[in-house]
Amino acid sequence: MTLASASVGPDFGALGGAGTLRSMVGALLTYGLLTSALMVIICAAAWAIASSSGSWQASAKAKTGLFVALGGAVLTGGALAWANWLLDLGASL
Repeated sequence: MTLASASVGPDFGALGGAGTLRSMVGALLTYGLLTSALMVIICAAAWAIASSSGSWQASAKAKTGLFVALGGAVLTGGALAWANWLLDLGASL
């Protein structure tokens, strides 16, 4: 065996649990996405009710809550895609 034909590298197969980690991350991000979607519905309803009753303070707070919930849903969805990409990248090294 010559030195040029020897391949030395880390053994990523020795560390198990990538599938478990993928399912745990997926479950946590699913809960986050469901919470964000529920908050979008609640804040949109609160915004509509506050606007129709003439309460501009409550309407402004509900609108802010809606935009924060939308941002949370976008970031949670992006985090799921990013985590899956990192897990696939780690498996291919």
